[in-house]
Amino acid sequence: MSKTLEIHCPAKLNLFLHIVGRREDGYHLLQSVFQLIDWFDVLTLKHISESEIRRIDPIPGVPPEQDLVVRAAQVLKDYCKIKQGVEISLEKMIPMGAGLGGGSSDAASTLIGLNTLWDLHLDIATLCQLGLKLGADVPFFIFGQNAFVEGIGEKLQAISLETQDFVVIFPNQGIATAQIFQDPQLTRDHAPITIDGFLASPSSYQSNDCQAVAVRKCPEVKQALDWIYRAVPNSAPCMSGSGSSVFAALDPMTDIANLENLLQNLPKGWIGRIVRGLNKNPAYNLISSD
Repeated sequence: MSKTLEIHCPAKLNLFLHIVGRREDGYHLLQSVFQLIDWFDVLTLKHISESEIRRIDPIPGVPPEQDLVVRAAQVLKDYCKIKQGVEISLEKMIPMGAGLGGGSSDAASTLIGLNTLWDLHLDIATLCQLGLKLGADVPFFIFGQNAFVEGIGEKLQAISLETQDFVVIFPNQGIATAQIFQDPQLTRDHAPITIDGFLASPSSYQSNDCQAVAVRKCPEVKQALDWIYRAVPNSAPCMSGSGSSVFAALDPMTDIANLENLLQNLPKGWIGRIVRGLNKNPAYNLISSD
């Protein structure tokens, strides 16, 4: 009898994003706090006897060699030299090109799920090493906890964050990460901070070094920021990742019912949600502790 796993793959927010330098190979060095949120893609993995990776209903316009769930399955299959196969389907709910980490989360969940489905017993460190081959944010979702992030995204320290609600807006216009990080006007020399400094005053560090470039390249980012300013006047909206989604933390006095009504009347094509922060990736407990 075939085995099947269904995994909810969470999005994340960058509560801040500072670029503190650049490596000789061109990769940018950053500091950030990654916050998991309850906005999910749904990944289904079905064990099959054939030795193949079978993708069901692929994303239109995304060839297999660029599909992160297919690539993740292939990386794991090659690393473990196994003959087992898998049928993969993915219900995409997290917008693509939004700075919410949906693709990285999907790839991480594929590694985590197949580690269980194929009975491999790889530990978190090994899965993170494999995940880094797929993208800088993938290890975070395997790590599975909110984190203070450094390096190119691979240096992770667990961080305890208060449970918080956020409003998130995707203005239906993706931004290629490469466009942001290749821009000559991008700030690359932000002074490093410490995790203790952030915890002492989180609001003091709520900025994103990619935001100014994104606003210039994508006017919809500025429009989304302005929308939140109007809808939640006392908030401090910020872009997540390299964009184009923007978000703001909601305080306990926010009129949630009124905000939900406003979200029903966003400009055509925009997506808006009220989300809650998570403490752990729902897939975290699938990882072997061996």
